[in-house]
Amino acid sequence: MDKDIKAFREKLEAVYEWPSLYMFKFIVPAEKQQEVEDIFPKHDVQRRPSKNGKYVSVTIKLMASSADVIIEKYIEANKIEGILAL
Repeated sequence: MDKDIKAFREKLEAVYEWPSLYMFKFIVPAEKQQEVEDIFPKHDVQRRPSKNGKYVSVTIKLMASSADVIIEKYIEANKIEGILAL
C-alpha cells in the first residue's frame, strides 16, 4: 500500500499547486453516508441517491494545503465499509 500512496502523492504533486481545491467523489451505502460526511466537517457536500436508494453518491470539495491532506482523507474514508472512491 505504501507504494500506491507514494505513486498517488507523486501524481497529485505533478497535477496540483498547493493550496488547491480538490474534489472527492465516493459511492457509499446509504446507511454509511453520514460516516463519509463526518470526515469532512464544515465542507460543501453534494449527495445524489441511487435510483433504488440503496447507495448515495457523495461529492465534497476541499481546499487542501498539500497532497498529504488529500491522502489522509482517503485513508480515513477507506475505513468505511462498502465505500467506493471514484
